[in-house]
Amino acid sequence: MLKRYIKILDLFILKKFLSTFFFAIMILAIIACVIDYSQKIDYFVENKAPTGAVVFYFINFVPHITALLFPLFIFISTIFFTSKMAYKTEVIATLAAGVSFQRFLRPYVIGSFLLGILSLLANHWVVPEANKNITEFHIKYIWPKKVSTDNNVHLRLNPHTYVYIEGYNFNDGFGRRLAVETVEGTLLKEKIMADRAYYDSAKKEWRLTNVQIRTNDGLKETLVVKPELRRKFPFSPEDLDDDDRNKEALTTPELLRYTERERQRGRESVNYYLIELHKRTAQPFAGFILTIIGACIASRKVRGGSGFHLAMGIVMSALYMLFMQFAQTFSTNAGLNPLIAMWIPNVIFGIVALYLFSRQIK
Repeated sequence: MLKRYIKILDLFILKKFLSTFFFAIMILAIIACVIDYSQKIDYFVENKAPTGAVVFYFINFVPHITALLFPLFIFISTIFFTSKMAYKTEVIATLAAGVSFQRFLRPYVIGSFLLGILSLLANHWVVPEANKNITEFHIKYIWPKKVSTDNNVHLRLNPHTYVYIEGYNFNDGFGRRLAVETVEGTLLKEKIMADRAYYDSAKKEWRLTNVQIRTNDGLKETLVVKPELRRKFPFSPEDLDDDDRNKEALTTPELLRYTERERQRGRESVNYYLIELHKRTAQPFAGFILTIIGACIASRKVRGGSGFHLAMGIVMSALYMLFMQFAQTFSTNAGLNPLIAMWIPNVIFGIVALYLFSRQIK
């Protein structure tokens, strides 16, 4: 059945495509591991990281760096082996034999589709698990221990309850100047203010000291002062620390739940997580688009050969990264929808791919 659709030409190009891509990724992974090891060796020695933990860290580091640069390396791999084919006049011979350029591109489409599916599954499930292991290793052996949260933290626990805390110190185990407000419509029903707030992880409750409780029923306001108050609130000290480095360590279902919870709490950093969510799907499609561009560029035999094609590939890769960075900046700082921001580079380069393809088939 497959022989009706997969011909010798397809197998020939597919073999070159996939072997070049995986060879490039392997070389990249080795170089990246060596560089990362040289940068972190002082931390490994200083914090006495076990050899097994270091090896496990680099096993997880490989899918992390591969996913990070997947679109660029599928692009450069396409340009590299296609340019070699053009230099040896294999492309000219193929087209002269009556094969249309659309037919010539079929194995590129198949290869980029297979790699795109692999990347899609990895981005949503495999790579986050690897990033989770990397994060745990960093917390244990690389990153300095978190001492305190940022100052002036605000949370919305539900549509009626809002929390403010000046700051929480993880070493001392208490927070300063906690305020919990219960609002119904425009009426402030209750406000609890405390000088210190201690969290009991066993009972999952907060112990507040030097407490003032203001209540208001619309007609009468009362003030009660207590030396201590124990109350359960649906948040913990970890919820006060918004570390966006953790977004890469969440699988897509976990990321969706986390984003929804943070949106309800009124976090300003929700866009960081939505960008990560949509990037996981946009990247595999970018690999497909860049494959078409690479095939269109490198299939022409030009003066300068592979060197000229690779130079164009590096320039196009830099432009893609530039557009991606611009889109992320506009989303986080200017409020651009994260879904639109992550697909803008794909749309722009998709138009470029259509233009190059239309020129080739003329």
